[in-house]
Amino acid sequence: MSAARPPAPQGAQNADITAWLAVVAGAIGALMATLDISIVNSSLPTIQGEIGASSTEGTWIATSYLVSEIVIIPLTAWLERVFGLRRFLLIMASLFMGFSMACGFSSNLTEMIIGRVGQGFTGGAMIPTGMTIIATRLPRHQQPIGTALFGSTLIMGPVFGPLLGGWLTENYSWHYAFFINLPICAVLMTFLVVGLKHQSMKLDELKEADWLGIVGMAAGLGGLTVVLEEGNREQWFDSTLIWRLTGVTIVGFVLIGLGQIYAKRPVVKLALLRNRAFAAVFVLGLLIGAVLYGTSYVIPQFLAAIAGYNAQQSGGVVFLSGIPAAMMMPLFPLLVTRIDLRVAVMGGMLLMAACCWFDSDLTIQSTGSAFVASQLMRGLGQVFAMLFLNQAAIASVKQNEAGDASGLFNAARNLGGSIALALLATLQERREDFHHWTLFSAIPANGTDVQAWVASQTQGVGNDATLGALQSINGIVEQQAMVMGFNDQFVALAVSITVVIPLVLLLRPLPKGHHKMAMH
Repeated sequence: MSAARPPAPQGAQNADITAWLAVVAGAIGALMATLDISIVNSSLPTIQGEIGASSTEGTWIATSYLVSEIVIIPLTAWLERVFGLRRFLLIMASLFMGFSMACGFSSNLTEMIIGRVGQGFTGGAMIPTGMTIIATRLPRHQQPIGTALFGSTLIMGPVFGPLLGGWLTENYSWHYAFFINLPICAVLMTFLVVGLKHQSMKLDELKEADWLGIVGMAAGLGGLTVVLEEGNREQWFDSTLIWRLTGVTIVGFVLIGLGQIYAKRPVVKLALLRNRAFAAVFVLGLLIGAVLYGTSYVIPQFLAAIAGYNAQQSGGVVFLSGIPAAMMMPLFPLLVTRIDLRVAVMGGMLLMAACCWFDSDLTIQSTGSAFVASQLMRGLGQVFAMLFLNQAAIASVKQNEAGDASGLFNAARNLGGSIALALLATLQERREDFHHWTLFSAIPANGTDVQAWVASQTQGVGNDATLGALQSINGIVEQQAMVMGFNDQFVALAVSITVVIPLVLLLRPLPKGHHKMAMH
């Protein structure tokens, strides 16, 4: 299905085929990077078993990728200037392919983590460059088409990952979840060579680089992400490790602040956040990332724990939210000319909040069918929120600031996802414990109904049977408490995204008839 193209303004020139190949390459790179965040989630138990990792150690297979990706994204604009966009992307794509193969051939946890860190650094660098290519290679009137293509990959990656990873693991091997990147990278590199022009390196940027900011970015964002990911498992500040990492995080952010003051050209242009329109985009991106990655995490957890679904079945339910993205993408260039982006983003976020609220009424009998309607509605909400917010990010800055803005916006989305995963895991544990004891306190041990049920189960065959009946009651209570904990997670997501919706009013609307024009 071809995308509906808005008419070109009189005298405006359309992009040629090489420009579109560059845009497609940017979208492919972003798709690989976002997909590889979640592609291992469904096959994690199998990978752990084969490389000899415990369940706790195995979480680093996912965490190491996310940490390195969050660190590299804000540095991408600077690296583009140093190496030139085409050379930089070719280096990143070739290294991503190599690290993917290393992951596929890993035989122990150390090899896997090294490969995943490399994947995160190189894959994360390809996310913000997609928006940079759109802003620099497409004329204003065709940028909505490129934004639709790029935005859809950001949505499809997290929802398609669990399905693809589960299918490959169950039908072939978990190794193919990494090997699949080989042919994709080959296509990507071909498009990059054809679609982007050669640029000379600017190695003098290394001498004048904001090294305080670079070191601070690695320490601050890396430390923060590990604290969030590992905090619940390490019992937060009862752990010496968490205290030390918190110190590293604080020092990192201090260095970033010093870089903003003293560097001639800060590696990350935090001054953009003084622009209220872009600041609103940044905060909204945090919450959209939280819901996008949060629901992709919570739903498979519920289906596995309560409904007994395997990885492929759970991935299929998560993937439902990607269907609206595929259907709406061709219409986005037309919609952006007809709908105020503030209305679209607000409507999308309200849909996302409503779906989370609807999913907060789960029971122990709920299966994947309970999520079908809400997942389709959530996908529609994510399309409007994410695609129009991408457009708002591009429209709120000048063209020469597109790289910096893209890095900050994409870092916000991933950071929001990381924060959500950490807080949701903590919330589930604590609320499950709360509901467990609340339900127990409501069951009188000497109550006639309880005694009658125990008697009917034991039929006077002895203490062992009585103990078994009581354990059965405990099992029922634990399962009910678990379901209530999952419901609380959906409530938390609904409330969180609702609270920030008023920030939509701060977005800068595109002038009517001039959506394809200036990035202010």
